[in-house]
Order: sequence, then structure tokens, then C-alpha cells
Amino acid sequence: MTFDSTTKPFHVSFVCTGNICRSPMAALVFGEHLRSAGLSDRVEVSSAGTGPWHVGESADPRTGAVLADHGYPTEHTAAQLDEHHLSADLLLAMDAGHLRVVRDAVADPNRVRLLRSFDPKADEWAEVPDPYFGGERGFDRVMEMIEASVPGVLDWLRTHLGERRSPDSSGITT
Repeated sequence: MTFDSTTKPFHVSFVCTGNICRSPMAALVFGEHLRSAGLSDRVEVSSAGTGPWHVGESADPRTGAVLADHGYPTEHTAAQLDEHHLSADLLLAMDAGHLRVVRDAVADPNRVRLLRSFDPKADEWAEVPDPYFGGERGFDRVMEMIEASVPGVLDWLRTHLGERRSPDSSGITT
């Protein structure tokens, strides 16, 4: 199926528990990769938490620090999963619990996948663990998992947008 981008942007939404650690990190990283790939005008990116605990708050300071250390934007306001997120064309869950919640809430569960299922080196059911109660290393590890998964999401998205992968001037396929 090729997405018709003449009507509306393709919508990708990332989902975790409180929307202050994993899903905002993934959404901000993915948004930057979309800009670099020249696709940001064709794709809407959002993120949400399954619960209301942090609605309206900024990302966890450790999330912001890791994003900044890697050159990504840090601006984020937490949201709870709602109809806007659930109507996304692709919903990317961070763990099996989120996957179940979101699949149970949508008519087409095939629109919902685990983020790490796009990482070619990870198991299909691999999760992005919650770093909230741990130390800073956990946030670094989450960033590594997200950065390993995003190229696969971009490849999948290009296919659904009808794009072809092409080498850039350095010879690296984007």
C-alpha cells in the first residue's frame, strides 16, 4: 500500500508510559532524521503516554540531556494517548505493555508495532526498557536503541510514501 500524501501528512506516533522519557526521545530523534531526509513536510510526528501522570510537563531532564548531547532538539510537552495519536498511520510502542494497550484501542492492530522491530540487529519483540527509575546510563542506552531503530522506520516510511532510497553525495544511502 502506498500512502497518498496529497490529502494529509502521514502520521507516526510514539508511545510509552508517561511521555517524558522514551517516546519523546524517539519522536525528537525521528523528527530530526525526517528533516535530514527531506521528509518532514510529508510526515507528522507525535508522542504520548498511556497514562496521565506527566501531562503538560517537559521531558525528564535526563532525556533532555541525552538529546542535547547528541545534537537533537529538546523541546517537549507530555501528552496522554488520545484519539489524535490513535488515528496515526503508524504507532510505535516502546514495550509489550504499550503494544497491548494501543492494539486494544485501535481498529487495525497492524498499524501498531514495537519500535525495536525496525532495528535489524534486534529481536522482533525487543523492547526499549524504561530508564525512569535508573541512572543516566539507562538513558544513553535508550538513545542507542532508538538510533538503531530509526533507519528502519525511515526505510519503511519511504516505501509507504512511495519514495526510493538514494545515495547522498558521500555515497551513504539515506
